[in-house]
Amino acid sequence: MLHSDTRRLTYNDTDPAGILYYASWFPKMEALLSDFMYSQGYRQDELLARRGWTTVTRATECEYLVAAKLFDEIRLELRIGRIGTTSFQLAYEMIRLSDMAMVSRAVTTLVIVDDRQQALPIPEEFRQQLEVWAR
Repeated sequence: MLHSDTRRLTYNDTDPAGILYYASWFPKMEALLSDFMYSQGYRQDELLARRGWTTVTRATECEYLVAAKLFDEIRLELRIGRIGTTSFQLAYEMIRLSDMAMVSRAVTTLVIVDDRQQALPIPEEFRQQLEVWAR
């Protein structure tokens, strides 16, 4: 695991029945990634200017395995998935702490792009960092 955060689900996260609204994970996953990248010196607001590349999201898929409810305490975990030529995947797991049930899991594919949004090969220095994180 690269990074984790624990959050208690709030009313804002749920539908009128008090069950997690399906789209609620996406901002939480992005916040976990942003926090991790920032802590590692890869500020997303500076990547293009400092390194000549940035990332864009190509795809996200999320599986909902067990219902999560209002006030459940959830640990979100981040891992590196597949590393390709121009893209890499992030794997997320959402675990309810009261019973350690995995309530959801997700995969996001990020592509390395230049200032014209054209895909680039993953820079060697960043590829090496991804491989370290994947171990």
